Formats: sequence, structure tokens, C-alpha cells
Amino acid sequence: MTDDIEKTLEDIQALFAQTAREVTSTGDKVTLHGASPATLYFSDRPQRVVGHLTTKKFVEEWGEGENSFAADPPNAVISFVEKGDQTPEDAIVVLKDPQLEGDKLTYTVDLLEGSLPAKGELVSVFIDPFGRPLSPVSLAGMNRRARRRGR
Repeated sequence: MTDDIEKTLEDIQALFAQTAREVTSTGDKVTLHGASPATLYFSDRPQRVVGHLTTKKFVEEWGEGENSFAADPPNAVISFVEKGDQTPEDAIVVLKDPQLEGDKLTYTVDLLEGSLPAKGELVSVFIDPFGRPLSPVSLAGMNRRARRRGR
């Protein structure tokens, strides 16, 4: 990712989405099997910017920059379908240390809410913006704030 793209993504508070045909989890590891070669990014109003970068580039740039995901790991929602499910389930996690091998993307995770399946299908991962885990557009941050209000 060039400095210009990184700055643009930070300025627009870009969220990221990744998809795969299957997810597995063991302990603190989550693996996306058949991960898309592209990671989508998008922003909220007023910019409404949409684009993509390669998943390889997304992983390579994980630790780059002052507000990198390595310095401030992002929250994410992992949405998946387990065998026999009619509606998707989800888990809120903190993502760390991505490893990409072919179309297999593995993250170390801290589970914040929900549960992860040993095996699931049709997975989507929605990742918070750089350095803004409690931003107004933060998916996991919104859920955490809602839980705090309910206490």
C-alpha cells in the first residue's frame, strides 16, 4: 500500500471486508479457507468511497504506519453459516498477526463476544478502520457501547 492509499484509507475511516468459502477455528486461531484475493474497503457518509486492494497487500501492510493494525489491532465481526443453519451467526473478535498462504488466511484472535465454530461456511469478516476501534463507524465498537449502556 502506498503512503497515499494508506493516508486516504485512514482519512475516510475505511472499513474492510474479506470473504471466504469456509472458516475453521482452533483455540485462538481462525482460518479463512478459499479467501478472496481481494479485500474490499468502504467508507460511510459523506465520502461513500469504495475500492479494493489485494488481500496479499492488506496482509503485507498490516504493520506499516503509525496507526497500523499491528500497533492497534482492529476489532472485527466474523459472520458465518454453520452446517444446517438458516441464518448467519457472528462473533466479535480482535484480529492479530495475519498469515496468508495461497488462499488460506489465518488470524490470531481474541474473542470478545459470541462463539466461533470449529467449521463454518460462507464467511465474511468486517474489519474496523485503522487506529479507531471505538469510532462511530466501528462495528464491534457499536456493539460494545450498546452492551455498556445495558449494564
